[in-house]
Parts: sequence; structure tokens; C-alpha cells
Amino acid sequence: MNRILLFFLLLCACFAGCKKTNNVPAQISAQQAIDEKIITAYLKSNNITAQVIDSANVSTGIYYVIDTLGSGIDLYTSSTLITVGYKASLLTTGKEFVSTDQFHPTYILGATIKGWQFGIPKVKKGGTITLYLPSHYAYGPFAQPTLGLPANAILIFNIKVYNITN
Repeated sequence: MNRILLFFLLLCACFAGCKKTNNVPAQISAQQAIDEKIITAYLKSNNITAQVIDSANVSTGIYYVIDTLGSGIDLYTSSTLITVGYKASLLTTGKEFVSTDQFHPTYILGATIKGWQFGIPKVKKGGTITLYLPSHYAYGPFAQPTLGLPANAILIFNIKVYNITN
């Protein structure tokens, strides 16, 4: 009798464990909807007219404002070296968490966060752009304690492109 009871308890535990799924695409989609509401409310309350970046005619939820277009005919690829200056802040609090006023780092575009990969090619050398990045296109559900960022942080980047090298 004890063996039968033990068998049914193990069977129930197996079924209970199977019902809990980790549906990552659903979680990302739900967070994107939350981020979209927060970003659009922020833009509206601050009277900011921004455009949204589309990828294959699907909205990414990344909003941007081109402050200065810049000049040149440079082509961006994932291996393009970009030298930039930028300020980054948390949209919800306005807290600035990084600024490169004293130096201008160089990155490989394809090694930056996805929001930069979509946004920076909108401007040319000498151009400046403001990006409003949903969490999915920045650091996602991963907190960045060294930067003081919580999980699912929505970010604002003010970026100036100093140089483009292919």
C-alpha cells in the first residue's frame, strides 16, 4: 500500500512540474508591450516627436530622434568600427548612468546592444541621435548592478558619431 501511495505522489509531482513552462517568447512579448506603453507615455508627456524603427515592416519599439544627420556616404555593417560619444540614462527615473564626455570609445557595431545596431545607422559621421530603447533591445531581463540598472530597464541614449571605419 505504501508503494502505491508513493507512486501516486511521484506521479502527481511529475504532472505538477510539467504544467509549469518557461515560455520565453511570451515573456518577451509581454515585456515589450509594457515597455511600449512606458516609452510612448514618456514621449507624449515630454512633447517629443520620435520615429519608430521598423524591421521588415514590424515595429521594434525602438524610438529615435535625429538631432543632427551628419554627412558622408559611409555604409554600416556588423563589422563597422564606430567611434562615439554618448550619455545614457534610465527613462523611468532620468538617472544618468554613463557619460563619455572625457573620451570617445570605439566599438564594433555588431558587438553593441541591439538597440544601437538598429539606431546608429540612421545617422552619418558627425551625426547625433537620441534612442529610446525598450529593455529587450538593451540588457533585457538582466540587471546590470555595476551600472545601477534594474532588470528590464528602458534606456535613453544620446549618441554622437565621431567616426565610422569599415
